[in-house]
Amino acid sequence: MDKWLWAVRLYKTRSAASDACAGGHVTVNGSPAKGSTKVHEGDRVEARVAQRDRVLEVVRILEKRVGAPIAAQAYVDHSPPAPPPELSAAPLVRDRGAGRPTKRDRRAIDRLQPRRSS
Repeated sequence: MDKWLWAVRLYKTRSAASDACAGGHVTVNGSPAKGSTKVHEGDRVEARVAQRDRVLEVVRILEKRVGAPIAAQAYVDHSPPAPPPELSAAPLVRDRGAGRPTKRDRRAIDRLQPRRSS
């Protein structure tokens, strides 16, 4: 599983794909997948990549990483469309020279940032 996710360029590195499998972010046909899970043609793979849910149908099994055009032919993407950039939150940036944030500022920043799941 982790090898296929890396080969179709869903994750940048194989270790990132393996970590996603171990963290429970990847399912195959509705059940959680380990990195060693075998992938078959017709399987439905759901993965959480960069705060976005991806739903893929396996068309072709790849053992090695290939070019992007060939990798795109190895699956059918059934993912919901990505939200437009206007709806996503702007990055939190402090003015240059504003100094270190106070405890009150840090709490306000923490309230604005989305929760990260480990």
